[in-house]
Amino acid sequence: MKILVCGHNGQVAQALQGALAGLGEVCLVGRDQFDMARPEQLREPLRRQTPDLIINAAAHTAVDQAENEPELAFAINAEAPGIVAEEAARLGVPLIHYSTDYVFDGSKATPYDEDDAPNPLGIYGRSKLAGEQAIRAAGAEHLILRTSWVYSLHGRNFLLTMQRLLQERAQLKVVDDQIGAPTWAATIAASTRALIERWQSGQAGAWGTYHLTAQGETSWFGFAQAIGEQLKIRGLPCAELLPIPSSEYPTPAKRPLNSRLDCSRLACEWQVSQPHWHDALIDCLK
Repeated sequence: MKILVCGHNGQVAQALQGALAGLGEVCLVGRDQFDMARPEQLREPLRRQTPDLIINAAAHTAVDQAENEPELAFAINAEAPGIVAEEAARLGVPLIHYSTDYVFDGSKATPYDEDDAPNPLGIYGRSKLAGEQAIRAAGAEHLILRTSWVYSLHGRNFLLTMQRLLQERAQLKVVDDQIGAPTWAATIAASTRALIERWQSGQAGAWGTYHLTAQGETSWFGFAQAIGEQLKIRGLPCAELLPIPSSEYPTPAKRPLNSRLDCSRLACEWQVSQPHWHDALIDCLK
């Protein structure tokens, strides 16, 4: 089997490289071959590749920056996935695509399930929602996997930023009223492999949209506390942490206060579940 992974340097794409080993020929393609910012130029290279499965792990994920460059965000997050899905349909192969909790506005009091109506707050969320809609319209067999608060030991993310700041500063303020599930990129990659294996063995669930995050919930402040605890265990310096509301940390893009996603449908339909976020964090740091 030939698996084509769109995206090369991102956290999930890097994790997929190891997680998919042994499933077949895994081809990671980056911007030099597949420039998602130029969607119409994707068709020809996709047809040349003739994959058996396409995974789109490429995205414009700079949430605040997207507010200033909406055209680029929509090209990468909406138009490009739509064209990839159209080509998947043309080739008759499935597509796995990653989306986000930012398609919701965060006003719900309980975790969001797949039937809840999206209502994104900013350009990033709107562009990702448009990508979901374009994939569904293309008619290919697909899995849209919504995740949240992705981190790893690669690239730019909350974990690496906190590790640095907690060791550099005496005191650090972190938002405590946004709730979600920090999700290790390796967890996403391992779950993706499990989904592919079930499809290969004829035990696939229904195609469609699913939520895929770590179990449990915390705030950004709680996540920072857990990172700090691991620094202390290793005998490293750690700043004093102070909880603050979002109103004290304004950003160009508004964030949903509730990013919790109900992942029970994925476990029921595909028998794929994820670890608790705190356990995954410890595994990541090991």
